[in-house]
Amino acid sequence: MSSRRRAQPVEVPDEHPDERWMASYMDMVTVLMCLFIVLFAMSTVDQKKFEELANSLATGFGAEASETVDTAEGVVVPAQLMEEDAVGFSPVELARLEVARLDSLEEQIRLALEAKNLLHAVTFELTERGLVVRLVGSETYFETNRTDLIGVAPQVLDAIGPVLAPTPYEISVEGHADLRASVFPFDTNWELSSGRATAVLRHLVENNGVAAARIGAVGYGSSRPAAAGGTDEELALNRRVDIVVLSDQPDEVRALLAGVAAETGGVG
Repeated sequence: MSSRRRAQPVEVPDEHPDERWMASYMDMVTVLMCLFIVLFAMSTVDQKKFEELANSLATGFGAEASETVDTAEGVVVPAQLMEEDAVGFSPVELARLEVARLDSLEEQIRLALEAKNLLHAVTFELTERGLVVRLVGSETYFETNRTDLIGVAPQVLDAIGPVLAPTPYEISVEGHADLRASVFPFDTNWELSSGRATAVLRHLVENNGVAAARIGAVGYGSSRPAAAGGTDEELALNRRVDIVVLSDQPDEVRALLAGVAAETGGVG
């Protein structure tokens, strides 16, 4: 009597290979989709969306919010980040962002001066060089033919200096005189205007913490008048010290600053 062999189970080959690569593939597709959405959003830039994108990028890269008074939303975009993100933006778009930064800086200075009832003592202007904070009428800040700060001058500078100190901008303090000839002890108006600019610089550095490496002083004498003519009002306008916050943008961007500011109702 023959014995029957018990049937052996047949092994069915696995028809489902390892599919873990699908997870990585899906992650890559998701990242690409986000990239194209950002590129599409950037292709139709307007002022508000551009500023929102800049603030979002700053936050994403770990930028810290400014510790000074700031009326703008978001955070201040560091200069280094501005340079990294400049690729792909037109000069007009970069000029709009720069005007927004300078306008925010001007607003901070206004608020600080208003808190001390000193807003009348300065004027603001945006040129292709940057933001000009003009100390109007030398008699407000100096005695006749003297370079020592007097009256409200220290208070005005104490409002301006703390706003400028934490910024990355370089600053030029520029002294000016009217067209009348200088008198003793100054041989020329260059010495007088240089001395007054240096007095303002020293106060900003020694009392307000502006970095010495970022600031300089120069005297132009009567060579760069703000107003033509010889009336008392025009002469007073030419006796001034300008604190110029210098834009670090390329020449083609800076050439657009004043026009963009006028278009958007910015600084001034």
